[in-house]
Amino acid sequence: MRVLTRLPPRGRRLVRTYLVVMDETEESAKALRYAAQRAARTGGTVEILAIVERQEFVQWGGVQAAMEEEARLRTEARVLAASGAIMEEAGLVPSITVRQGPSVRAVADYLKERDDISALVLAAAPDGGPGPLIAHFSGAALASLPCPLIIVPGHLPDEMLAKLS
Repeated sequence: MRVLTRLPPRGRRLVRTYLVVMDETEESAKALRYAAQRAARTGGTVEILAIVERQEFVQWGGVQAAMEEEARLRTEARVLAASGAIMEEAGLVPSITVRQGPSVRAVADYLKERDDISALVLAAAPDGGPGPLIAHFSGAALASLPCPLIIVPGHLPDEMLAKLS
């Protein structure tokens, strides 16, 4: 269990930090919208963790490195585009971190490094079963999660997200 070691000065409140994992799915944009609106209403901040999956092994290291760099640049561009409009709407500037590797491990490692994350915000797909992040963090890993898990239903319209946040 993780305990905050730093309390805010007397008369000041603790700032909530919402962690959103961005990928290529539409639902990650829903999670970001919810987190941004919630942070704006509560005086919090938003951390965006973008995951770049490792590219399949290529025999020549230079080719693999170029493929991984290209994937990283695409991910950074996608995150900046998604966060720009939503964050401008909420009036927040997010902190963006890009990590490489399997998404579940990257998120778990990031949460271990950061003791200021107040909630992990994920969004479910509008249809079908849960993705790997929701399946993992709402399953057996939930008991060891260092913060609350917020799952935003992917089918909710933006107006409803605004009401809920």
